[in-house]
Amino acid sequence: MSSEPPPAETKPRTSLALQIAGWVLGALPALFMIVNGAISVTKPPFVVEGTTEMGMSESVIVPLGVIMVTCSVLYLIPYTAVLGAILLTGYLGGAVATHVLHGDGWFEMLFPVLFGALFWLGLYLRDARIRAIVPIRR
Repeated sequence: MSSEPPPAETKPRTSLALQIAGWVLGALPALFMIVNGAISVTKPPFVVEGTTEMGMSESVIVPLGVIMVTCSVLYLIPYTAVLGAILLTGYLGGAVATHVLHGDGWFEMLFPVLFGALFWLGLYLRDARIRAIVPIRR
């Protein structure tokens, strides 16, 4: 028997530059989503008009705003960031589907995809554990 203690579990390290880049890339769309969701909860006329033009009922505005804010806040909390990213991916996928069904242009369809990519890229850069399970090969 060895009297040496078992090796301490080491967490993969992330450089400060990667952490900052990851936080900036992820926080910008998250803050946009939080502001957008908060505005939606107040149901100003332009939100009601836009929602009904997309073929949705006015009754979905507040729940969608709450979901948007909740998922974005989960993303910004390091402990729940992966859950937040997964939920935001689903939310943004629904946004893409809505724009496709509405017959909107490419920009409207790709904007949620860009946000999803920024969320995951931000998480990828700031968390070495994500980089370990999703390696980019050279």
